[in-house]
Amino acid sequence: MATWKKIGIGAGVAAVLAGGTWLAIWQINKGVVTVQTALAVRQDVTAVVTASGEVKPLTYTNVLGEGIGKITAIAVKEGDHVKKGDVLLRLENVQPAADVSAQRAGIGAAEAGIKSAEANDASAQADIKARAADLEHAKLDWERGQILFKEGLIPKQDYDTQKATHDGAVAALASAEARAEQAHAQLGQARSALSQNQAMMGRLSDILKKTTYTAPINGVVTYIAVRVGENVVPGIQNATGSYLMTISDMSVVTSEVMVDETDIVSVKLGEDAEVTIDAIPGKFFKGKVTEVGTQAVLRTSGLASTQSTTGNQEAKDFKVVVTLQNPPDGLRPGLSSTAKITTAQKKNVMTIPIQALAERTKKDLDEAAKESGKPSVTLAAQRPAAEGAASSALEKNPSIQGVFVVRNNRAQFVPVTTGITGVTDIEALSGLQEGDQIITGSYKTLRTLKPDARVKVDNSTPKPAEEN
Repeated sequence: MATWKKIGIGAGVAAVLAGGTWLAIWQINKGVVTVQTALAVRQDVTAVVTASGEVKPLTYTNVLGEGIGKITAIAVKEGDHVKKGDVLLRLENVQPAADVSAQRAGIGAAEAGIKSAEANDASAQADIKARAADLEHAKLDWERGQILFKEGLIPKQDYDTQKATHDGAVAALASAEARAEQAHAQLGQARSALSQNQAMMGRLSDILKKTTYTAPINGVVTYIAVRVGENVVPGIQNATGSYLMTISDMSVVTSEVMVDETDIVSVKLGEDAEVTIDAIPGKFFKGKVTEVGTQAVLRTSGLASTQSTTGNQEAKDFKVVVTLQNPPDGLRPGLSSTAKITTAQKKNVMTIPIQALAERTKKDLDEAAKESGKPSVTLAAQRPAAEGAASSALEKNPSIQGVFVVRNNRAQFVPVTTGITGVTDIEALSGLQEGDQIITGSYKTLRTLKPDARVKVDNSTPKPAEEN
């Protein structure tokens, strides 16, 4: 046989063998899904709620306009430390000062009027006493004259004179009492006038006082919104007064953050938190949750949900205040901050990677069981300890949360009950044992992986896209 024929026959046999080998390998790997896995392990888990917000002092006040006037002087600048009562700024006060001076003169006149009225009242009281004494003397003379007249010892003329003197004394006493009442009324009127003038003085003094603004608290001037020469107006109904400046007490600093409505139920007063401030990178500050809001705030508008007159399905947040234990010097209100609040902590518990969790319906599990010829419960959980939980879950909920466990090169779906969620891992309360090989990826594979599918584990580091 020619050499070229032998070579052709050999090449044909080799091709047939290669084809057969490839076909055998293809048949073996047909339907096998490549997956990445991780082990179910025991470790410590910490549940953390992360929220963003800004630095705020616990105590601060916005100084608003209380009177009308033009600013003539600003006694402080931003960053100045002030004490309660220190002068902040002054308004033009020519007219209020003149009004106070005029009212002070009015009070002086009213006080002089009171002194005059008091003198008249005292004189009237003394006159009453004199007229009373005269009446007593006339009464005695008249009574004596009556006795003498009856005995015929005095003439009728003397008797009549004594009677007239008595009646005149009675009238004089009545007149003195009337003048005393008038003087007393005038004294009361003078005192009322003084009280009125003093009340007016208090009002005008308050207006004058409001031309000088003082610090209401100890703190730092963190913002000044006005300049010398600008006009200030007071607040009226439904409108606040001119905003002048902000005084902040930076001795107690907080991080006011907005927590998503899905996380707020796990945040409690007194929980530990770790705060980072964008302006101070690389540093962490310990804190405690000191306030948990009870009113939802609309994320887009910042208004409370109760202020909305229509139903709104947009995302909502809740305000949470974290008080920093040792705030650094130089913090300013408004700095962006992030708080990581520790809401739960457990030690030495069974955990799995969060991305390993998947959901399958009862229909998916039943179809997989039918294809493999196994009962649905055995597909859901191969271990007796988990069979009760698995069957109960299938009965109560058509959509089951669980993980895929590699057993005998197949992906067995095991329902699990989860506990607290950490940063990358989640607590598995039931369904798994330590060392179980859990399928963690890829994400696309987990979405489409069928129960009892054949799998091949490949935990090698994925190559960059350029190499692929």
